[in-house]
Amino acid sequence: MGSTTAKPKILLLGEIDHAQLSWNALGELGELVKATSTSRADFIQECRDGKFEGVVAIYRTFFSFDITGQVDEELLNALPNSLQYIASCGAGYDQIDVHACSTRNPPIRVSNVPTAVDDATADVNMFLILGALRNFNAGMHALRQGKWRGQPAPPLGHDPEGKTLGILGMGGIGRNLKKKAEAFGMKVIYHNRRQLNEELSGGAQYVTFDELLSTSDVLSLNLPLNKHTRHIIGKNEFAKMKDGVVVVNTARGAVMDEAALVEALSTGKVFSAGLDVFEEEPKIHPGLISDPSVILVPHMGTWTIETLAAMEEWTIENICLALTTGKLKSPVPEQADL
Repeated sequence: MGSTTAKPKILLLGEIDHAQLSWNALGELGELVKATSTSRADFIQECRDGKFEGVVAIYRTFFSFDITGQVDEELLNALPNSLQYIASCGAGYDQIDVHACSTRNPPIRVSNVPTAVDDATADVNMFLILGALRNFNAGMHALRQGKWRGQPAPPLGHDPEGKTLGILGMGGIGRNLKKKAEAFGMKVIYHNRRQLNEELSGGAQYVTFDELLSTSDVLSLNLPLNKHTRHIIGKNEFAKMKDGVVVVNTARGAVMDEAALVEALSTGKVFSAGLDVFEEEPKIHPGLISDPSVILVPHMGTWTIETLAAMEEWTIENICLALTTGKLKSPVPEQADL
């Protein structure tokens, strides 16, 4: 009995680059299908044509945004009623409207990859902190133009030793960064929605948001992007910071008002900045491009073979557990009680 039951379908949005064997093994649990569309309109049409009927789980990559756009109510309404799970391959999941997923009947459960990214992202974070503090970008740029350090030479940088690093968002990446920064002799303070227990915080001092702004020599943004955190750092916040502060962002571009950052750089309020993420990727604010004191990396926080492979394996495990046990390995926090 049950031999006539069709296998559930698992839809791939994007590409699997490193965990192909594990993805193929998922074929024992369900039929693996792939979207062929290259635009949101085409994808919605594929959905309406019934191409994905029977899809129970979706594996989606950050870059699948180019195919589907935002996973919002419109998109969810086009997807089949059979859909129960969306496993997102990344720590950030701002491309998915979790509220719309939760209120759908039956709800769609969303998972992310919360800790596999921590080490690699914190490494890039530390690279940007050192590069921005030491003002390396101006010298590197002059060197490539055949001008050695430049005429005049760039302003002298600063040592990390003894500086106060303020971490906004003390999740896995923030906590990993804390250890790395302390190895360079930095003092770490943090602000978070909730104060962490002593074990989790590792002894970092919890401060109010305003204290974080006013006492940090280096401010690092390590918080998720949502409607509460969009432009959490803007003109008013820069005004509260120390003169000559260094600002680093490896979270999501839109947690900071880029135009306000450009203005703060031009007045000298901000000494330098290190950015891995941008408000309108891949478009970069021209004021950032033209400022030699800003060190820019094109969203490469997890750009390593080891980390991307671990992220893909984790996402596949989420789907595997969902189909075999009905539970995700790492549901997003908003759905913890679902």
